[in-house]
Amino acid sequence: MFKLSRLKCLRVRLAGVRQPAKAAAVCSVIALLFGSTPAGAQPSAASYPSRNVTLVVPLAAGTGMDTVARLYAERLAQSLGKPVIVENRPGAAMMLASAQVARAAPDGLTLLVGSSASMSINPFLYKQVAYDPDRDFIPIALYLHSPFVLVVNPSLPARSVADLVKVIRESKSPLSYSTPGAGLAQHLAMEFMKQKFGLEITHVPYKNSPQAVSDVVAGHVDMAFAEAGLSLPLVRDGKLRALAVSSLTRFPSLPEVPSFAEASGVADFEALGWHVLQVPAATPREIVNRLHEAMKRIMAVPDIQQRIYGLGLIPHATPSIEGVQQYMRAESEKWGALVKSLGLLGLQ
Repeated sequence: MFKLSRLKCLRVRLAGVRQPAKAAAVCSVIALLFGSTPAGAQPSAASYPSRNVTLVVPLAAGTGMDTVARLYAERLAQSLGKPVIVENRPGAAMMLASAQVARAAPDGLTLLVGSSASMSINPFLYKQVAYDPDRDFIPIALYLHSPFVLVVNPSLPARSVADLVKVIRESKSPLSYSTPGAGLAQHLAMEFMKQKFGLEITHVPYKNSPQAVSDVVAGHVDMAFAEAGLSLPLVRDGKLRALAVSSLTRFPSLPEVPSFAEASGVADFEALGWHVLQVPAATPREIVNRLHEAMKRIMAVPDIQQRIYGLGLIPHATPSIEGVQQYMRAESEKWGALVKSLGLLGLQ
């Protein structure tokens, strides 16, 4: 793509004479031919999208985040009339992709899947984060929640949250819990529970979720807050016992298991992962609104909802754009305060 400034059309010679008026006309024709846009001009919402849209997923292909993104990318392409290309850019705890999209052109052609980790936890956990979740992005849709399941090894004499609290308090030696890493949502969810009940439990961090959960199955660790998709088969096979889910309501795929609030009497206990579709902050509001309405329609499709439930996730009817912003700020305040109280602020 040629840029008008590079063509240096400020001066032209026609028949050996400088012609300012004709120079302007020539520049206008060149701009039309080569599709250049004057500096600072906003992309046209009427012509959006002018080319393929890139949907950046900050995790590897095959992850739950990636699978869901590919589900709605196809329908989003149908709505926009242009292909939506899913591009995986894993690395740096999702911060690499987030920083790249924050610096992308605000034309609605580069979308980002944000999450509770990348937008509400990492900015407190890490010393250097090259983006500001509130300043650098505008949300399109908050489209799913990722609940955790409080699971224990079946040998532990606990069949409810109340039982577990009693067992922890009466144990002569501290019980243990596993997570896929310090500062991740599962770690903070368990620390949230510890604060609510004044419990002492030993944290055993692992490199990933499968390792963390498999050692609960093996009895090397007593309990964990595990992703629903990972723990559901193990609960159904009797290899883990589920005591509660971390959402405010019961999880449809585990209807017999109460929410943590229901099981414990702690009404405000909610510890969820979530995914949000975002664009760079300066994207024109007309484009933002169009994408928002498209995602609302897509996430209301029963087939999409059922497939998300099948992954151990909960489809979410997005609030307004302002509502999503308020939710994300509240989540940042909640998890930021917990990170600080645990002494984890800026330790990564």
